[in-house]
Amino acid sequence: MGNDLIHIYSVEKAYLAELIKQMLADHNIRAFLVNKQDSAYKFGEIEVFVDRDDVIRAKMLIQEFEDN
Repeated sequence: MGNDLIHIYSVEKAYLAELIKQMLADHNIRAFLVNKQDSAYKFGEIEVFVDRDDVIRAKMLIQEFEDN
């Protein structure tokens, strides 16, 4: 795996970010979440990052996840 992390997805709801992270882990893809929400008002997004080598496969899995 490469060392470069690439932003592949953003979502406003924390539970969806965690579901996506777990789904990617189930497919042996390490995902990292960066919470950019304001702590008081929950404005902003949670960003999902993966290793550069996993970007294409992760995007395909997220698309399948969204379609179901």
